[in-house]
Amino acid sequence: MADDNTHTGNTDGAATASFGYREVDAAAKAGLVRDVFDSVATRYDLMNDLMSAGVHRLWKAALIDWLRPRPSMHLLDVAGGTGDIAARFLDAGGGRVTVCDINRNMVVTGRDRAIDRGHVGNIHWTVGDAEALPIPDSAVDAYTIAFGLRNVTRIDAALAEARRVLRPGGRFFCLEFSHVAIPGVREIYDRYSFSVLPVLGGMVAGDRDAYRYLVESIRRFPDQDDLCGRMRAAGFDLVKYRNLSGGIAAIHAAWRI
Repeated sequence: MADDNTHTGNTDGAATASFGYREVDAAAKAGLVRDVFDSVATRYDLMNDLMSAGVHRLWKAALIDWLRPRPSMHLLDVAGGTGDIAARFLDAGGGRVTVCDINRNMVVTGRDRAIDRGHVGNIHWTVGDAEALPIPDSAVDAYTIAFGLRNVTRIDAALAEARRVLRPGGRFFCLEFSHVAIPGVREIYDRYSFSVLPVLGGMVAGDRDAYRYLVESIRRFPDQDDLCGRMRAAGFDLVKYRNLSGGIAAIHAAWRI
């Protein structure tokens, strides 16, 4: 992984924000991220296959296992435009799900896929920002965000919004690429990420720069313990995480008491 001085993530309240390894005007970041996902919306799941060598499917299964969907549960899946987490939640016995994504193209893609899968009446789609969710206070039983938190401009604001919309006793789950804990794997993963992924992105999705940004955004994301601290600062309790594939990804979980 990169040195600690690259693990800065996003600084809430700052005039600038990280867009990969670039510093950009904080007000401009959301639009830049939106452009990235406009470019790759129809191939987003393929993108995750490339970035994780297909293992993201096992990581998502682990997320759903930890969530333990129930028929009475209302899930809010943020940055969930492709509908993959929503479909897994419903297939595992969840009651209903609201999918919120800032990118309209992603929402349209996800909605079309959900219709193809037969998920219609128990799933609602909305376009909205993770930092200002169009959801009432204390409205949902569970909140998930998979591979989306690192793309928000202000991580702490998004965490505060997650707590706001959860009912007391609700659960928060974040699945995200994280910081590799095994030294030998770390070097191999770095070479794969920076040398191979942008080339594959150019060949398969026609957008090498989008993949370069996504690799860089992983390196700038807070490490596992740092994210736990931010979650506690946002008011979450019983915060914990599980490393997946040696820390290539991690699931962070907490309760809204």
